[in-house]
Amino acid sequence: MIRSLFAALILALLQATASAFPDKPIQYTVPFPPGGESDIVARFQQDAFKKMSGKDMVILNKAGAGGGVAWGQLNQSPADGHHITSINLPHIILQPLEGNVTYKTDDIVPVYFYTYTPDAIVVPADSPIRSLADLIKMAREKPGAVSLAGTGTNTANHLAAERLSKLAGVKFLYVPFKGTGDLNPALLGGHVQAAMGYSTTGIQMKDRVRMLAIATPKRLPQFPDVPTFRELGYDWVDGAYRGVAVPKATPPDVRRKVSELIGSINRDADFRKRMVDGGFELIDVPLDGVEAFMTERSTAYVPLAKTMGLVK
Repeated sequence: MIRSLFAALILALLQATASAFPDKPIQYTVPFPPGGESDIVARFQQDAFKKMSGKDMVILNKAGAGGGVAWGQLNQSPADGHHITSINLPHIILQPLEGNVTYKTDDIVPVYFYTYTPDAIVVPADSPIRSLADLIKMAREKPGAVSLAGTGTNTANHLAAERLSKLAGVKFLYVPFKGTGDLNPALLGGHVQAAMGYSTTGIQMKDRVRMLAIATPKRLPQFPDVPTFRELGYDWVDGAYRGVAVPKATPPDVRRKVSELIGSINRDADFRKRMVDGGFELIDVPLDGVEAFMTERSTAYVPLAKTMGLVK
């Protein structure tokens, strides 16, 4: 009897150990340089993960091709749940349409979407451009000459720049940068006239920039004086969505464990406060909702993708 109880106890302990997740540090690949929104969120997640599990989340910045380099290498990582990669929409939908990246959208296995950053147009604080109307007037007077910076091509910023051109009936010169860590100094230095950024840009750069408009349903509490695009007559509510993906070979039960882990981080009170204070809008799309969410977003991107020449 004692031996049977002892054997049962050992078996239970072994099973508990085998099912423990995570049981070692997480390697978290961020496809952009340090200092950008994806990197900032990953640092917030890193702190929350350490507090919750006592383990480390090691962040690896692997920039290039607007995220395409890291996403092209995602499936080369071990499919053990301890190697995860940050993903962005519309990037992982638009980039493969152009065909200049080494991955297809179907190669990416999202397990959770946790935030989005609303589109926003910003200019240096000392810019003569005081409003969105000023910017559009300038672009109308000088077609293709007014520079509008963003991060990467076939990205959220690129899509937003095309959306503005289409809605306003003007043409901007879109200037892509590797990430906001590179873009912001160029904007402040006057190398570009305006930038298609996010709500986070206004918080990170504070009184160094002026936000002209933001793509939210209503004004944000942090920016009560900044009008929404809808207020200005443009039907525009959108931004960059961020999530986590795992290698395609990752077993279904491990995918679910990673999804639950990211969901736990997203529910952490300290993490949520840091996100809201930083200008990030929180969303919760777990594994079971990912497929429908991807379909919804893909459908929304098609009209602009056609304008960009990505869809015939």
